[in-house]
Amino acid sequence: MVTNYLESLMQQAEKAKGKFIKGVELALTNPPEVKVGVTPHEVVFTENKLRLLHYHPVVEKTHPVPLILIFALVNRPYILDLKPGKSVVEVLLKKGIDVYLIDWGTPGDEDKHLNLNHYINRYIKKVVEKVKKISGSDKVSLLGYCMGGTMSAMYTALYPEDVKNLILMTAGIDFKVDSGMLNLWGDKPHFDVDKFVDAYGNVPPEFLQTGFLIMKPIQNMVSKYVSFYENIDNEDFVENFLAMEKWINDNIPVAGEVFREFIKLCYQENLLIENKLRINGKLVDLKKIGCSTLNLIAEHDHLVPPASSKVFNDLISSKDKETVIYPTGHIGLSVSSKALKDLWPKVADWLTTRSK
Repeated sequence: MVTNYLESLMQQAEKAKGKFIKGVELALTNPPEVKVGVTPHEVVFTENKLRLLHYHPVVEKTHPVPLILIFALVNRPYILDLKPGKSVVEVLLKKGIDVYLIDWGTPGDEDKHLNLNHYINRYIKKVVEKVKKISGSDKVSLLGYCMGGTMSAMYTALYPEDVKNLILMTAGIDFKVDSGMLNLWGDKPHFDVDKFVDAYGNVPPEFLQTGFLIMKPIQNMVSKYVSFYENIDNEDFVENFLAMEKWINDNIPVAGEVFREFIKLCYQENLLIENKLRINGKLVDLKKIGCSTLNLIAEHDHLVPPASSKVFNDLISSKDKETVIYPTGHIGLSVSSKALKDLWPKVADWLTTRSK
């Protein structure tokens, strides 16, 4: 009996050792190549580091009003097109939406002076004009994710004549809500953004990634690796895990001046919600937004607290506006299987009925 028990323990230990070695090899010593952002597209516009991707349609006829996806200036935008079966872009294309995506590229030292005015009044404005020209539509739809959502709201307030539909996705609007670690860290008593940007120029990607990781240290540095070990023989799980790890670690710097302005004007002074934010001298008045608006909020968002986003629909003039609070986290809203199967087809339907 004792011998059988010891043999069983040894077999379990050997199996565990094999799984551990396999996990180390997959994640560290010899990781397989992971292809991300593979939905077919062409680059239709470039300026400086920016590239505008236009995805190939997958249905015979697309809806007349094109959609531009605007991601944050942090991380890469392919989180919206992570891999086949894990792609918001894929869902939208199947519904006949004409999809474009801004890839901001990687800022160099020469870009440290780029500010909100440059990103909104130059980059986004040029992209919108290019998409209007290609599509033949006099208006576009915008879908802004995280910081990209905040900038999309700013753009729509400044150029309401350009935007037919606005979709915000985990977008910070009120930066003085009680919840939210980033709101606390970014506040003036805790962070001298002027000294930081003056010292570094552009914001180092390591600074941003470390900050995001330590917001949920157990989950980001312990739990997910336990789950990876437990599912090491599940090929789909491993493939999805490695794709997400590639995106999480594919960090880019943020142009120093736009970071300085975003922290000071939004996180520290909360000027957007107080109707005092000016970009290049022009007031960003959210009441100027009158287009159809869909506000997507992640219920368990630890980066942008739901309370920071909920207020948006109360500040705009749109008659056709809706808020959806979905039970997932900040990133889960774009990549979770449940959201892609349940939420995004409904978002696409909402958009197609307003894209004629």
